Amino acid sequence: MMIHEITEKVGRFKARKRVGRGEGSGNGKTAGRGHKGAKSRAGYSRRASYEGGQLPWFQRFPKRGFSNAAFKKHYHVINLKVIEERFDDGATIDLDSLAANRLIRDTQLPLKVLGEGELTKKFSVTAAKFSASARKKIEAAGGTCTEAVRKPSTAKVEGESKKKNESADVSDSDSN
Repeated sequence: MMIHEITEKVGRFKARKRVGRGEGSGNGKTAGRGHKGAKSRAGYSRRASYEGGQLPWFQRFPKRGFSNAAFKKHYHVINLKVIEERFDDGATIDLDSLAANRLIRDTQLPLKVLGEGELTKKFSVTAAKFSASARKKIEAAGGTCTEAVRKPSTAKVEGESKKKNESADVSDSDSN
Protein backbone atom coordinates (compact mmCIF):
# COMPACT_ATOMS: atom_id res chain seq x y z
CA MET A 1 0.00 0.00 0.00
CA MET A 2 1.34 3.43 -0.97
CA ILE A 3 0.55 6.69 0.78
CA HIS A 4 -1.69 7.80 -2.10
CA GLU A 5 -3.72 4.60 -1.85
CA ILE A 6 -4.90 5.23 1.71
CA THR A 7 -8.69 5.57 1.83
CA GLU A 8 -10.73 7.02 4.63
CA LYS A 9 -11.21 3.72 6.39
CA VAL A 10 -8.33 1.42 5.51
CA GLY A 11 -4.84 2.14 6.86
CA ARG A 12 -5.65 5.57 8.13
CA PHE A 13 -4.66 4.94 11.74
CA LYS A 14 -1.63 3.02 12.90
CA ALA A 15 -2.45 0.56 15.69
CA ARG A 16 -0.68 1.25 18.96
CA LYS A 17 2.14 -1.09 19.96
CA ARG A 18 1.11 -3.53 22.71
CA VAL A 19 4.19 -4.14 24.83
CA GLY A 20 4.85 -6.80 27.45
CA ARG A 21 2.65 -9.42 25.75
CA GLY A 22 5.06 -12.30 25.13
CA GLU A 23 8.59 -12.81 23.87
CA GLY A 24 7.44 -13.59 20.33
CA SER A 25 6.23 -10.03 19.85
CA GLY A 26 9.75 -8.63 20.25
CA ASN A 27 8.50 -6.36 23.03
CA GLY A 28 7.79 -8.91 25.76
CA LYS A 29 9.27 -9.36 29.24
CA THR A 30 10.73 -5.91 30.04
CA ALA A 31 8.56 -4.19 27.39
CA GLY A 32 11.41 -2.08 26.00
CA ARG A 33 12.31 -0.61 29.38
CA GLY A 34 15.53 -2.51 30.05
CA HIS A 35 16.45 -3.96 33.45
CA LYS A 36 15.81 -2.32 36.84
CA GLY A 37 16.46 1.33 37.62
CA ALA A 38 14.05 4.23 38.02
CA LYS A 39 13.28 4.39 34.30
CA SER A 40 11.85 0.88 34.33
CA ARG A 41 9.31 1.70 37.07
CA ALA A 42 5.75 2.86 36.56
CA GLY A 43 5.10 6.55 37.10
CA TYR A 44 8.70 7.57 36.49
CA SER A 45 9.43 11.08 35.31
CA ARG A 46 12.42 13.25 36.05
CA ARG A 47 12.33 17.00 36.20
CA ALA A 48 13.67 18.97 33.28
CA SER A 49 17.40 19.74 33.66
CA TYR A 50 18.00 16.77 36.01
CA GLU A 51 21.39 15.26 35.16
CA GLY A 52 21.33 12.11 37.29
CA GLY A 53 22.94 13.68 40.34
CA GLN A 54 25.71 15.41 38.37
CA LEU A 55 25.89 19.13 39.16
CA PRO A 56 23.45 20.74 36.69
CA TRP A 57 24.75 23.18 34.11
CA PHE A 58 22.87 26.12 35.62
CA GLN A 59 24.76 25.57 38.88
CA ARG A 60 28.12 24.98 37.17
CA PHE A 61 28.13 28.37 35.44
CA PRO A 62 28.25 31.71 37.25
CA LYS A 63 25.40 34.19 37.27
CA ARG A 64 26.10 36.99 34.79
CA GLY A 65 24.43 40.25 33.93
CA PHE A 66 21.02 41.42 35.02
CA SER A 67 17.45 41.44 33.83
CA ASN A 68 14.97 44.29 33.85
CA ALA A 69 12.09 41.93 33.02
CA ALA A 70 10.38 42.57 36.36
CA PHE A 71 10.15 46.29 35.55
CA LYS A 72 8.89 45.93 31.98
CA LYS A 73 5.79 47.95 31.16
CA HIS A 74 2.99 45.91 29.63
CA TYR A 75 0.48 47.36 27.18
CA HIS A 76 -2.61 46.28 25.29
CA VAL A 77 -1.50 46.61 21.67
CA ILE A 78 -3.97 47.24 18.86
CA ASN A 79 -3.40 47.93 15.17
CA LEU A 80 -5.30 50.42 13.03
CA LYS A 81 -6.56 47.65 10.72
CA VAL A 82 -8.51 46.13 13.64
CA ILE A 83 -9.99 49.51 14.58
CA GLU A 84 -10.96 50.08 10.93
CA GLU A 85 -12.76 46.71 10.77
CA ARG A 86 -14.59 46.83 14.10
CA PHE A 87 -15.64 50.47 14.56
CA ASP A 88 -17.92 52.85 12.66
CA ASP A 89 -16.86 56.25 11.32
CA GLY A 90 -16.64 58.92 14.03
CA ALA A 91 -16.35 56.45 16.91
CA THR A 92 -14.45 57.19 20.10
CA ILE A 93 -11.86 54.53 20.81
CA ASP A 94 -10.53 53.93 24.31
CA LEU A 95 -10.07 51.01 26.69
CA ASP A 96 -13.78 50.82 27.51
CA SER A 97 -14.92 50.74 23.87
CA LEU A 98 -12.31 48.07 23.07
CA ALA A 99 -13.49 45.98 26.02
CA ALA A 100 -17.12 46.41 24.90
CA ASN A 101 -16.14 45.06 21.46
CA ARG A 102 -14.24 42.18 23.10
CA LEU A 103 -10.90 43.24 21.66
CA ILE A 104 -9.34 43.33 25.13
CA ARG A 105 -10.32 41.63 28.39
CA ASP A 106 -8.65 43.64 31.12
CA THR A 107 -8.89 47.44 31.19
CA GLN A 108 -6.17 47.83 33.84
CA LEU A 109 -3.27 47.79 31.36
CA PRO A 110 -2.57 50.93 29.29
CA LEU A 111 -3.27 50.97 25.55
CA LYS A 112 -0.77 51.39 22.72
CA VAL A 113 -1.95 51.98 19.14
CA LEU A 114 0.22 50.72 16.27
CA GLY A 115 -0.01 51.77 12.63
CA GLU A 116 -0.42 48.50 10.72
CA GLY A 117 -3.19 48.76 8.12
CA GLU A 118 -4.89 51.60 6.27
CA LEU A 119 -7.36 54.01 7.85
CA THR A 120 -10.26 55.53 5.89
CA LYS A 121 -12.58 56.44 8.78
CA LYS A 122 -12.32 59.31 11.24
CA PHE A 123 -11.75 58.25 14.86
CA SER A 124 -11.13 59.94 18.18
CA VAL A 125 -8.55 57.71 19.87
CA THR A 126 -7.49 57.91 23.51
CA ALA A 127 -4.46 55.80 24.45
CA ALA A 128 -1.34 55.85 26.60
CA LYS A 129 0.96 55.65 23.56
CA PHE A 130 0.85 55.90 19.78
CA SER A 131 3.43 54.77 17.27
CA ALA A 132 4.54 57.55 14.91
CA SER A 133 2.87 55.88 11.92
CA ALA A 134 -0.40 55.36 13.82
CA ARG A 135 -0.56 59.00 14.90
CA LYS A 136 0.19 60.14 11.35
CA LYS A 137 -2.53 57.92 9.81
CA ILE A 138 -5.20 58.85 12.38
CA GLU A 139 -4.59 62.57 11.94
CA ALA A 140 -4.40 62.23 8.13
CA ALA A 141 -7.88 60.64 8.18
CA GLY A 142 -9.19 63.63 10.18
CA GLY A 143 -9.20 61.94 13.59
CA THR A 144 -7.65 62.96 16.88
CA CYS A 145 -5.03 61.32 19.10
CA THR A 146 -5.21 61.93 22.84
CA GLU A 147 -2.51 60.58 25.13
CA ALA A 148 -3.94 59.69 28.52
CA VAL A 149 -2.83 57.11 31.06
CA ARG A 150 -5.68 55.68 33.11
CA LYS A 151 -4.96 55.46 36.80
CA PRO A 152 -6.02 52.18 38.44
CA SER A 153 -9.05 52.58 40.71
CA THR A 154 -8.04 53.51 44.25
CA ALA A 155 -11.33 52.73 46.01
CA LYS A 156 -9.81 49.85 47.94
CA VAL A 157 -6.77 51.89 48.99
CA GLU A 158 -8.92 54.79 50.24
CA GLY A 159 -11.01 52.37 52.30
CA GLU A 160 -7.87 50.94 53.86
CA SER A 161 -6.49 54.37 54.70
CA LYS A 162 -9.77 55.29 56.45
CA LYS A 163 -9.49 52.16 58.58
CA LYS A 164 -5.90 53.07 59.46
CA ASN A 165 -6.93 56.61 60.41
CA GLU A 166 -9.79 55.31 62.57
CA SER A 167 -7.47 52.89 64.37
CA ALA A 168 -4.98 55.73 64.88
CA ASP A 169 -7.76 57.90 66.38
CA VAL A 170 -8.73 55.08 68.74
CA SER A 171 -5.13 54.61 69.89
CA ASP A 172 -4.77 58.38 70.45
CA SER A 173 -7.90 58.46 72.60
CA ASP A 174 -6.66 55.43 74.58
CA SER A 175 -3.37 57.13 75.42
CA ASN A 176 -5.18 60.19 76.90
